[in-house]
Amino acid sequence: MPIQPTPELQQRLGRLEFLAHQAVEGFITGMHKSPFHGFSVEFAEHRLHNPGESTKHLDWKLYARTDKMFVKRYEEETNLRCQLVLDASRSMAYPDGVTLDDDRMSKLKFAVLASAALIELFRRQRDAVGLSLFSESLDLQTPARSSRAHHRMLFDKLEGLLTEPAEARPTSAIDALHQIAEATPRRSLIIVFSDMLDKTEDPEALVSALQHLRHNKHEVVVFHLLDAGTEVDFDFADRPTRFVDLETGEELKLHPTEVREAYVSRMAKLTKTLRDRCGAHGIDWVDVDVAQGVLPVLTGYLTKRAKLF
Repeated sequence: MPIQPTPELQQRLGRLEFLAHQAVEGFITGMHKSPFHGFSVEFAEHRLHNPGESTKHLDWKLYARTDKMFVKRYEEETNLRCQLVLDASRSMAYPDGVTLDDDRMSKLKFAVLASAALIELFRRQRDAVGLSLFSESLDLQTPARSSRAHHRMLFDKLEGLLTEPAEARPTSAIDALHQIAEATPRRSLIIVFSDMLDKTEDPEALVSALQHLRHNKHEVVVFHLLDAGTEVDFDFADRPTRFVDLETGEELKLHPTEVREAYVSRMAKLTKTLRDRCGAHGIDWVDVDVAQGVLPVLTGYLTKRAKLF
């Protein structure tokens, strides 16, 4: 985001909050309606049907099983609750050495800037937003709130991810996602930013953890973050190259042409499995090339989403 803050606004908001403010100004200008909506009604419980009462809210499936007439009772819901879930593991720092102020984009920087922009968008809608951070374990879980002080705290936590590099620890998304599902009891929109490179290398277990997030009628969106040029296409120069695992420090020296075909095939298979399985469970999967930048990706997704409602 090549934005030059004015001294006054920079002093009032802080760097990340300013970038979020400018981003939202940019991508909501052309929208005619919000891409996110509160849950108008939420099922609460059943009660017995009273003679002469309207049958509009009868649970006919329950009647077929029990031969008794029950009415569905609902709770009114006006505001949206969103839980932003960020993978803060060391692999997300790829490409390494990216800072908030330069023009390059790492997976973590994309997740931070996109989350900050969404926080600003939810703030304008007066919706509640919370933040979950995970790496080898669940590192942070805040409840969804809508206060200004809470938003400032979230911006501080996000900016800290870029100024305080994560330790070299393996990713354990599966355990963390299960914990987040248990810690988010009320119906929410859950947005996950991750490269989905879990240490278990078990896509079925990862899908099961994402499916757990669908409990309690949560809506789940996964932004799958990769640097497409190198992590998908393996587009490295055809010369001997040293590859370093950011999470373990393990090094390999090899010629890209020797492994490119096998790598590309395996990565494509993994991504397709996750995308298809998530789609089968009603989870919105968004493939993201972080090199495209935050504004084009978010604008495209939110514009498409706004047209669906």
